[in-house]
Amino acid sequence: MSDRLIRNWVYGGFLAGLLLLALTWLLAQDWPLWLTSIWLLLPIYMIHQYEEHDADRFRLFVNQHVSGGREALTPLAVFLINIPGVWGVIVVAFALAWNVRPGLGLIAVYLVLVNAVIHIVAALVMRRNNPGLGTAIVLFIPAGLLALRIVNYTAPSRADHAIGLAFGIAIHLAIILYMRIRTARLAS
Repeated sequence: MSDRLIRNWVYGGFLAGLLLLALTWLLAQDWPLWLTSIWLLLPIYMIHQYEEHDADRFRLFVNQHVSGGREALTPLAVFLINIPGVWGVIVVAFALAWNVRPGLGLIAVYLVLVNAVIHIVAALVMRRNNPGLGTAIVLFIPAGLLALRIVNYTAPSRADHAIGLAFGIAIHLAIILYMRIRTARLAS
């Protein structure tokens, strides 16, 4: 069963994302707009993940075009990156924004925006489409920028922005570092 979950998480995530969107009007009716804007990043990310990972597209793309045919990303790595590394981070950012201070929600905002920038830069550098590029442009850029603007009305500190951006960059750098180390091990 765990192998099926590891290999097929994206389909449940997509459906859960649609369900979270459908429930937002009920759950968020008493929330401030800044909190709702952070909340919406989770189902939006889940929809993005469907475009990105359906039929294992992202893992196969990265292994072929970035890692020279080596299995830098395994199904387990993709699962761990996306479930605790994306869903978990957004949930923690949402909880911190709600319970500590709104500016900590920028962790989720910058995670989305950094991911969008990486998809776009990769497409420009490689001169080809990549799995997830469409929703990165159509969903992440407008939703991320809108959430950034709305959260900025709560007057987050420079430290909040730095923490958010640092998390967004660090998560993506950790993935790149993991892939490079794994690719180097497979090559030797």
